[in-house]
Amino acid sequence: MAKKPVYKNIVLKLSGEAMMGSQDHGIDAVMCASLAKQIKEIREMGITVALVVGGGNIFRGQVASSQFGLDRSVADYMGMLATVLNGLALQNALEKIEVPTRVMSAIAMHAVAEPYIRRRAMRHLEKGRVVIFVAGTGNPYFTTDTTAALRGAEIQADAILKATKVDGVYSADPVLDKSAVKFDELSFLDVLQKNLRVMDATAVSMCRDNQMPIVVFDLTKEGNIKKVVLGEKIGTIVK
Repeated sequence: MAKKPVYKNIVLKLSGEAMMGSQDHGIDAVMCASLAKQIKEIREMGITVALVVGGGNIFRGQVASSQFGLDRSVADYMGMLATVLNGLALQNALEKIEVPTRVMSAIAMHAVAEPYIRRRAMRHLEKGRVVIFVAGTGNPYFTTDTTAALRGAEIQADAILKATKVDGVYSADPVLDKSAVKFDELSFLDVLQKNLRVMDATAVSMCRDNQMPIVVFDLTKEGNIKKVVLGEKIGTIVK
């Protein structure tokens, strides 16, 4: 008997780095195609899918602000525009395999994306479309992690699935510290008190207030998105 999904309504948070695939910058077509295929698979299981995508593969506002002396607000707006490029690339990959999508932007740009309106987003999701939220919250000083938590709360998501290049949350950076310990499960309070780099504190607090679990998992292994929605024990769950 086929397993039933444990999450029916998800926000999949993709970092900009996830869009790079094996490259050192930019958008990797192979990774886009793989993501589209996996999203199509879970959508066909009856799962409502919304995406929030970062822009760090193209431009990282906070880094540019400190390195190049850009005003932080200007740098953050530039980072928000980078997320739009990623969102359009994902839309193209999804529609190539006949998955209906809508890109909704927190910054008005009518020629390429719909403006974000909660009721309209809910309607798209009800009709089975994959909605891609871009341009962050539309405000500087907020991360795309916070965007994922905010949009998740607005559409009443069952969980935030944070796709990364590591297989969960560790006590330290596993690349730099070989003694780092992986956590299978954490509470929101653990994450905040131990200052673990799951999401920023604003996003974690918002997820806690809305009782929305966060699942951190390895995106580089194809099929992991499906495993997470089926409740398999991969990655780290924060609840």
